[in-house]
Amino acid sequence: MLLEEVEYVRPTNLEDALAVLADVDGAAPLAGGQSLVNVLKNRVASVDLLVDISRLAELRTIKRTPGGGLDVGACVTYDELDRSPLVRESHFTLGEVAAHIEDQQIRNKGTIGGNCCLSDPTNNLPPILVALDAVMNLRSTSARRSVQAAEFFKGYFATALESGELLVSVTVPPMPARSGAGYASLLVAADAKAMARAAAWIQLGTGGLTITSARVALARVANVPVRDAGVEARLVGAEASDAAVRDACSVAAEGLRPIDDVHGSSHYRLEMARVMAHRAVMQAVDQATAGRNGSESARRGGRA
Repeated sequence: MLLEEVEYVRPTNLEDALAVLADVDGAAPLAGGQSLVNVLKNRVASVDLLVDISRLAELRTIKRTPGGGLDVGACVTYDELDRSPLVRESHFTLGEVAAHIEDQQIRNKGTIGGNCCLSDPTNNLPPILVALDAVMNLRSTSARRSVQAAEFFKGYFATALESGELLVSVTVPPMPARSGAGYASLLVAADAKAMARAAAWIQLGTGGLTITSARVALARVANVPVRDAGVEARLVGAEASDAAVRDACSVAAEGLRPIDDVHGSSHYRLEMARVMAHRAVMQAVDQATAGRNGSESARRGGRA
């Protein structure tokens, strides 16, 4: 289906882009366009004016924060996220997720901001950002505010963004010593959408194999990525062993009702969410025990 006729503007700086978004009803930001253009072609939504922000230098940087975290501009592409030495050095799993989104052509154009702001339940990056406790930094012509990733995603194609606001960057906290992250997906096919996803972050105690803190995010079992408080509570204080982690993840997604479709039943998705949660947590354990986020154990287990 062809794209409907739409007005287009390319601002030269962030302030001008924000001004257009604030002043023009029906204006929408265009970054990589890998999701938005398809949405418009399929008449899922319509806009009057596309505000091209893809070349704004302010939104294309990856910086180290003072504490050792990352601040990733909203227009950083998946490929740039994957290839960034800063990302690979300290947040390996985030780079691995980006490295396996669709194909290389899409990775060359798709952006972290577009992936998040579409809020499609099938998208790859939201679950890992929730598990990493990332912060979404928003700006308008009059204000700046920050929203935790777990609160940013509100539903199908719905986020915490208000009229005139733009996601400008995503801040990912540091990965402390003896912490790790993991990500696991059950795909319908090698290049298809996932039936179930899980992302995890864990912290091990000093000198031991006890999990002292945990975050587990599930996707494709609800309209948005959800933190699983039940699994997290069972992991904290548990031994970082396969058996203990499997037991903790046996209650994953309790109380949720995933969709039924041609690829699998709701019950099957629940069972697979538990399997993916176990795999993601064990990847995180492997990273934490290896002592480096970009370790070879992470390299083996980090596929999205």
